[in-house]
Amino acid sequence: MFEHLKEKIKQIPTSPGIYQYFDKTGEIIYVGKAKDLKKRVSSYFNKTQSENAKTAILVRKIVDIKYLVVDTEMDALLLENNLIKKYLPKYNIQLKDDKTYPWICVTKEAFPRVFSTRRVIKDGSKYYGPYPSVKMMWTLLDLIKDVYPLRTCKLNLSEQAIKKSNYKVCLEYHLGNCKGPCEKKQSELEYQVYLTEISNILSGNVNSVIKELKNLMEICAAALKFEEALEIKNKIQLLQNYYSKSAIVSPTIHNVDVISLSEDTKSAYVNYLKINNGSIIQGHTVEVKKKLDESAEDILTFVLVEMRERYGKESEEVITSVKLDTFFPDLKITIPIRGEKKTLLELSERNTKFFMLEKHKQEKLVDPERHTERIMETMKTDLRLKEWPVHIECFDNSNFHGTNAVSACVVFKNGKPSKGDYRHFNIKTVVGPDDFASMEEVVYRRYKRLLDEGQSLPQVIIIDGGKGQLSAALTSIDKLELRGKITLIGIAKKLEELYYPGDSVPVYIDKRSESLKVIQHMRNEAHRFGITHHRNKRSKNALGTELTTIEGIGDKTATDLLTFFKSVKRIKTATLEELERAVGPSKAKVVFDHFTVS
Repeated sequence: MFEHLKEKIKQIPTSPGIYQYFDKTGEIIYVGKAKDLKKRVSSYFNKTQSENAKTAILVRKIVDIKYLVVDTEMDALLLENNLIKKYLPKYNIQLKDDKTYPWICVTKEAFPRVFSTRRVIKDGSKYYGPYPSVKMMWTLLDLIKDVYPLRTCKLNLSEQAIKKSNYKVCLEYHLGNCKGPCEKKQSELEYQVYLTEISNILSGNVNSVIKELKNLMEICAAALKFEEALEIKNKIQLLQNYYSKSAIVSPTIHNVDVISLSEDTKSAYVNYLKINNGSIIQGHTVEVKKKLDESAEDILTFVLVEMRERYGKESEEVITSVKLDTFFPDLKITIPIRGEKKTLLELSERNTKFFMLEKHKQEKLVDPERHTERIMETMKTDLRLKEWPVHIECFDNSNFHGTNAVSACVVFKNGKPSKGDYRHFNIKTVVGPDDFASMEEVVYRRYKRLLDEGQSLPQVIIIDGGKGQLSAALTSIDKLELRGKITLIGIAKKLEELYYPGDSVPVYIDKRSESLKVIQHMRNEAHRFGITHHRNKRSKNALGTELTTIEGIGDKTATDLLTFFKSVKRIKTATLEELERAVGPSKAKVVFDHFTVS
């Protein structure tokens, strides 16, 4: 570490705040927050932290440090978020979210207008959104248009302007879509009632609007104003139809945020839901590019601040699966175990998984090389390897009541089947159903041959079986002096449990991990390939047995006949001349006479 940085760190206070790292060009390369600035900054330069490869690269590029003290951790969090958005430092996580989403604007003017926009202007107007789903936004706008007769013109409808100008009602008035405030055919008070109800709808409080309209309908009906009552009833039906589609949990859950994430080695995928009166009024999923192996808490904290800046900070409770209390002292952080809040969290988690899978599919189509690299990096991490498992081989044994024992070896390269390299083995040295001895034999034969022929060895060997098969395979690896050169892994019956030689405790892999999917694919392929070979061998043996019962016909002749005619049925119906072409005159006569007499 540079000496001038040591001196600077000594001067840093132990207060909450943010710190900035600069490179030799004077560019900000990292911004961080801390409860204790001195402790946090010092941690980057200790031995443990520097052992992290990505952090070590960052530290090597730091030539200057600046910091700013604030009053609370929350202030530090907000300041960090603003600085990251402003400077886009190279080593900070970033939201991959460059779209301009639309908002619904309620203008600040006499007889306000309601319309969609992608520009938020600080002119006193109210903005609701943004809406990642444009369809959702237009559904709301169409609902508002059907229920409330609002003006759509851009006229100045202040009292003075109406008096001064000679406005005339337009076609919208004659169609019944507007009540003509430009000619004072509608009062501002009545119009304001509409806007209050619209505000409640856009805030997700549809139920309260329905209740008010029901009360008004009853008042109109009691006053014998049946046409007005019918008109209100139609509005209620429209709102109820919308509400029934948007409500997903109990209406008792009010003003709550939900946030969750799924992640792979390079990115995290975070879903954010805003709930009001049991309805999702906002939903958004973003991809966050990892830079320094950030924790789930760091990522969720970063995204939550951004989402609350976008969608509003009204909620006082956040539902999540990660403890976030440190940076949000004024928020109630709930980690539900069961009930309706748990259902909401699971919904959010499903969104992150779907989003991640969709990203992986797109990546596979658009950038296959990057897709392969990500899978290799994931498997390297999950399987605790020192290098990418570019070449993996998997073994599986098959036998039928101790007969026709065979073994299959399937080969995957870059996470995909390499079918031209598949091999099957007939067990030669083992008598009876001995899976352990069979595994020892085929592993030895496979890698003895690769060594003799100078072919490349796999990085990983997977044994489909328990600890016994794994130990048997290890015996052969030791005989060939390959221990330490190849990683040997055993798959338990529960596929997410992996065993390593000498380790009695299994390694558990997340069921959703792509590593597990590749291993599962390999095991299924090995099983399929082995069973197919086993069935073929049993079939040939069964057919061959019928021929070898003929006196004077051995295995060689039986094989030649089956190769030529393909089946015993064809042999039975063959002429003497046809049999002679396959095995010669003497053997042909023996076979012909046998089946003719039969």
